[in-house]
Amino acid sequence: MRRFVSRYVAVVDAVNYRVGRVAMYGIFVLIGILLWSSVSKVFFLPSLWTLEMAQFAMVAYYILGGPYCLQQGSDVRMDLFYSTWTDRQRAWVDAFTIFFLMFYLGVLLYGGIDSTVYAFEYNERSYSAWRPYMWPIKLVTCIGVLLMLLQAVSELFKDIARIKGVSL
Repeated sequence: MRRFVSRYVAVVDAVNYRVGRVAMYGIFVLIGILLWSSVSKVFFLPSLWTLEMAQFAMVAYYILGGPYCLQQGSDVRMDLFYSTWTDRQRAWVDAFTIFFLMFYLGVLLYGGIDSTVYAFEYNERSYSAWRPYMWPIKLVTCIGVLLMLLQAVSELFKDIARIKGVSL
């Protein structure tokens, strides 16, 4: 069992590390879209697609970067008591609270899959003038939420190992 957990943590951490490092460059995609939007409004006709494409790029950047953020511990914590606790106490609290995150992500994934299936079945499009298909961004969102859920389980395993005083 310990071997499975160690392998799981290593694989999930490696995948989310790579996806997160690639997603970091999504900010440049977003900058490019917004730059084109500004230039096209001044010198050409305004583009119909830039606002919605910028929103899609931001969603992908945020959703795919979330698991990397969780893995690196760069999420925001309410640090009233946390900083004064020992590593073991932090692991206990983190192991308890991660269940709330996993529940939330499970519900979000369930709804996201349902919405993505609907978008595929009915060729759902946005109601804007550009009218892009919605399934690509919904699929990216589902993948990001799944990666976040897998990373949350990985963090739970790491917390349990810290509580037991074992290294993974």
